[in-house]
Amino acid sequence: MIFAAGFGTRMRHLTQTQPKPMIPVSGRPLIDRALDMARAVDPSRIVINTHYKAEVLAQYLADTNVQLSHEAPDILDTGGGLRQALPLLGTDAGPVFTMNPDVVWAGPNPLSLLMRAWDPDRMDALLACIPIGRTIGRSGGGDFHTDAFGRIGRGGDLVYGGVQLLRTDRLATVAEPVFSLNLLWDQMAQNQRLFALEYHGHWCDVGTPEGIPLAEELIARHEI
Repeated sequence: MIFAAGFGTRMRHLTQTQPKPMIPVSGRPLIDRALDMARAVDPSRIVINTHYKAEVLAQYLADTNVQLSHEAPDILDTGGGLRQALPLLGTDAGPVFTMNPDVVWAGPNPLSLLMRAWDPDRMDALLACIPIGRTIGRSGGGDFHTDAFGRIGRGGDLVYGGVQLLRTDRLATVAEPVFSLNLLWDQMAQNQRLFALEYHGHWCDVGTPEGIPLAEELIARHEI
């Protein structure tokens, strides 16, 4: 599941006529880089949620096998959006990946790393996180810290990279139609089933116009 429904307000004028995932970085839309990562692990289905400027993404992806989960009239946030997309994702297949497309990764495919590290007996979610010293374009501090077993707590110098592998069964327990996956993370953390995988490559936030040249420099340096 690739999250592409947001308004991209931090991108200012760049999202006046297009959704944020269509913004080009080094000549390619951000959504293409996310799709490359997803296709590299050969998923059975790829779903993208849409809301703002949905017609632009729909036209761009018309000749692909990507399925779209359109949110209307309201945007549903990450938790509500994922729950709406479950019929398209096929929940019988087990845990699902979610991805934010407004980042650039330099190093191993984080999806592959998450697959190898996933332990269903211990984990309800496994988040790819980067020590803040290896992030580029990050504004503010970290999101999480981990204990000796890799379990996550709030606060610390690990930045959530926007990619995770998680079970979806808790989605059915939320009454509100619009909610963030942070709600599920807090429940999982209380049950000691929320884990982090530390990513040893580099990562760039492309959530603002200032992040674009930083990402392009990273891409050029690592030839990705």
